[in-house]
Amino acid sequence: MAQQHLDPTDPTATEVTGDALAGYLRAQATEFLRALRLHRENGGGTANGGAANKTEEAVDAARALRRSARRISGSLHTFRPLLDTDWSEEMRPELAWLSGTLGLEHAYESRLERLLLALHRLSGAAVFPGQAVSDAAGRRSGAAGAAAPSADAAGASAAVAAGSRAAEAMGDPPARAESRARGRVGAGTPSNASGPAHPTATPERGNLTVGAAKAGALLERQLTLARTRAHSTALQALGSSRFHAVADKVAVLASEVPLTPAAPTTDLRPLAAAAEERLTDAITALPLLTAGHPYNAEALVHGLSPDPSPHPQDGPWHQVRLLLRLHRYALEVLCGGSTPVDVRLLAASQALNRHRDASEAAAAAAQAARTPRIAPATAYALGVLHADQRHEVEAARFAFQQAWQKQTVNAP
Repeated sequence: MAQQHLDPTDPTATEVTGDALAGYLRAQATEFLRALRLHRENGGGTANGGAANKTEEAVDAARALRRSARRISGSLHTFRPLLDTDWSEEMRPELAWLSGTLGLEHAYESRLERLLLALHRLSGAAVFPGQAVSDAAGRRSGAAGAAAPSADAAGASAAVAAGSRAAEAMGDPPARAESRARGRVGAGTPSNASGPAHPTATPERGNLTVGAAKAGALLERQLTLARTRAHSTALQALGSSRFHAVADKVAVLASEVPLTPAAPTTDLRPLAAAAEERLTDAITALPLLTAGHPYNAEALVHGLSPDPSPHPQDGPWHQVRLLLRLHRYALEVLCGGSTPVDVRLLAASQALNRHRDASEAAAAAAQAARTPRIAPATAYALGVLHADQRHEVEAARFAFQQAWQKQTVNAP
């Protein structure tokens, strides 16, 4: 696959030195401190700001904190030869810890909303009667005990497998995955938005409708508990001495960047090109030929097994997502405050984000299906839901393949 070199990394472009890196890091550190101040002013850093009472400003401030922390950490990784080694090696894992800790609550909330919307779309009935499925702000009514135990683990596992297989018969998987990849049908979009997606009168649909409410209640109970714990962990982290040490270092970074003596005269473009090359190599190792087909039946085999380990096909795609993020941050450093918007690169990034979301949602559905003594109808619904999200994974891979191949073809 030919490697694309955008203008900022072209050898004929204007030289960009370590001074640009220093300016970028100072700007991101300033954004970090501004977001931290807003977060504290809006009650996001106190025990009184519960998950249901957090203001929109506090949520935005936490997102800005994560965004600046990721950019600082990514820049320290890409341009580490130009920075003080001890300082950068100590700073990077702390920023990664902070970003990951602050992002967990939002991840669980988004995952729950995604799964409930998918259940609503697949079953054709409200997951919770009288409740808006899109209410993901912590005001969901309690149906925590709705998943009544009635079947043994063997029966539930069989129902999960049957549900996943039934997902194959509830529509045309290749056409459905392709239409999602092309943006005509998205996660959370009601099936009647573009005509009926599945046959309306089938035994599979009846079984799914019966178990959808209890499956939704089980998912709500598990993911809401995880979200509450993540919120408490984030509050503890923001009040810890570890976080204060990170904030102090970022405050110093806002005024003084520990560059090496040679950095002010060193060109940044070779390091940015190396980041792009690592990305290209990782993409070359992906099964893009398989992803070019709108449906990959092999992707469901692992999900039907009792093995709770992560899906073996997902790891390389997640790695590409991280490398693509590092590449984008490197371009921001080279371009300063005038980074051009590359639509194709943006489309590839969005596809990988959808891939990550669907993969984690499928894992959550599979984990819920392993709950002991759940009813067969509940396990069946979770099996259909798992298969649906794995189809979304394949659709996202297809979308990435289309975006990246277009990017490669258009490369000079």
